[in-house]
Amino acid sequence: MSDPLVIFTPSGKRGRFPKGTPVLTAARQLGVDLDSVCGGRGICSKCQITPSYGEFPKHGVTVQDDALSAWNAVEQRYEEKRGLKPGRRLGCQATLQGDVVIDVPPESQVHKQVVRKRAEAREIVLNPPTKLYYVEVAEPDMHDPSGDFERLQDALRDQWGFERVSADLNILQKMQPILRKGDWKVTVAIHLGDEESPHRIMHIWPGYYDGTVYGLAVDLGSTTIAAHLCDLASGEVLASSGVMNPQIRFGEDLMSRVSYSMMNASGAQEMTEAVREGMNGLFSQIAAEAGIDKNLIVDAVFVCNPVMHHLFLGIDPFELGQAPFALATSNEIRLRASDLDLNIHPSAHVYLLPCIAGHVGADAAAVALSEAPDKSEDLVLIVDVGTNAEILLGNKEKVLACSSPTGPAFEGAQISSGQRAAPGAIERVEIDPISKVPRFKVIGCDLWSGDPAFEDAIATTGVTGICGSGIIEMVAEMRMNGIVDAAGLIGTAGQTHSANVFADGRTNSYLVYDGTEKGGPRITVTNRDIREIQMAKAALYSGARLLMDKFGVDKVDRVVLAGAFGAHISPKHAMVLGMIPDCPLEKVTSAGNAAGTGARIALLNTEARAEIEETVRAIHKVETAIEPRFQEHFVNASAIPNAVDPFPILNSVVSLPEETFNTGADSGDGGGRRRRRRA
Repeated sequence: MSDPLVIFTPSGKRGRFPKGTPVLTAARQLGVDLDSVCGGRGICSKCQITPSYGEFPKHGVTVQDDALSAWNAVEQRYEEKRGLKPGRRLGCQATLQGDVVIDVPPESQVHKQVVRKRAEAREIVLNPPTKLYYVEVAEPDMHDPSGDFERLQDALRDQWGFERVSADLNILQKMQPILRKGDWKVTVAIHLGDEESPHRIMHIWPGYYDGTVYGLAVDLGSTTIAAHLCDLASGEVLASSGVMNPQIRFGEDLMSRVSYSMMNASGAQEMTEAVREGMNGLFSQIAAEAGIDKNLIVDAVFVCNPVMHHLFLGIDPFELGQAPFALATSNEIRLRASDLDLNIHPSAHVYLLPCIAGHVGADAAAVALSEAPDKSEDLVLIVDVGTNAEILLGNKEKVLACSSPTGPAFEGAQISSGQRAAPGAIERVEIDPISKVPRFKVIGCDLWSGDPAFEDAIATTGVTGICGSGIIEMVAEMRMNGIVDAAGLIGTAGQTHSANVFADGRTNSYLVYDGTEKGGPRITVTNRDIREIQMAKAALYSGARLLMDKFGVDKVDRVVLAGAFGAHISPKHAMVLGMIPDCPLEKVTSAGNAAGTGARIALLNTEARAEIEETVRAIHKVETAIEPRFQEHFVNASAIPNAVDPFPILNSVVSLPEETFNTGADSGDGGGRRRRRRA
């Protein structure tokens, strides 16, 4: 009689094994994704399986009720202590007695998929760099003298197949009492090594440890530092938080910080110390929020732009401030937390994603990992909107990348009533086409300003200013309602038929909100504010248009707005402003913090690291500073939405006024029609 046939689902792997073979053993020999921390001792319960009985014509088998061994005492003990779902068995205890079909539920899979939170995000296959292993270590013997660590190494080799495992001094210092407390049974967290380092013990617990270890995915931006604390066993995000990058005091934009390092002998070192100090404060905060021990944070992945990359590593960014913008290294970097003075597990492994080019950093690489333009059937433009915008354009054929210096205007800086996103900041705007009076929403309140209950609802915060998404909608609404012309000039009260417009020196300004009676601010939009937004959006559009030139196309199939700020941008208003190319509005989507998502993918799946390293090498980098057409595109893109490029899809949705308020100059209409050229 032939050996029992076992068929595993959902993998479809099958094979015959001698009667009495544990299901876990059969799974391992077939390469089935079935988890186990205790190595089959019936302690961890990670190897839960669901056997199926009855007729299976698809597989050509009939499964009898006695296809697996009977429920045993180990399973009964686990059922009484923790409970098993109906129909579940422990794969290390159930043995094969006949042909059987066995389902491995998602929570029992080693490489389980982490549930995605966005439809457009890629699912993350869980394959973390650090995992837990339970071992039973031989006790010391006078007749066979050897060190405790060497016997621990032997146990890991014999029970788990690890040929070489190392440990730092901090592990050796606490190992012996833990071995004895656990009666020579311990759980160890092992970093599974990489090209540059062997397997390494990160932590050790007496007996069976039924907990987890943690990792950090960090997006180090020039304005903010955002971190996600993840459970490396489940992939779950336990806490997310962010702080202002303390380097802002040295300069709001990247080039200001490069200049500071050039003009001050210890400037680069000061900025390195500041960002690491800020990061450690963030890590303490996020660990406290999650209620975990920082020493159990054993892995960290960082993404950042090139200047942040160098300053975080303690490398002077001098060369990034001048052509040819050479990076000290563009490759991925593997370090220890102690190398960077990070206050987490002292031996925690730190991985920095590779940079794409001198002005296109590891944050853009993380966006590429998250949004996968190289796997897209259609042509996708991905714009990570920030102080320095990273832009990717591509599909399965090829991917191009560039960076564009938008400056801090989109984040509320250099705008007269501008501010960063915070409670009380105006984030949504609508202007009535008849009265030309605005209504708005502020962060922290769901009511529009025209609502009778609005003033009471904002009593604690007030109306404090306009954040980035608010200023984009404000300028676009002013353009749509004939308050600003295509050249970016605010008309007079008579020209615009708006009582909210008032003379402000040699130009005009627009009153948004007057809170002075209650001791609040008077919020206005000045013509200088319009100019700042024009320059920022022109830089962004010009970078995108340049990549389209290089790709040989005049349109894109879809646009993805990435970045925490990008998540709050209205596609219609962005297109009216001329920030992004003409595209069906339903094809303009937000990816949220795609760089942070990319960092999380790299943290939770080591294979994704090799994938992005290969992808980055294939991305073609375009340097805007040396491209002659960039300036041409920039001049045209200064108009709202553009002086030359047609926007037929936008024009089918929105009718932009043709008034020109500067009657003494030909400023172009910017509505997708070519400007008249002087003879």
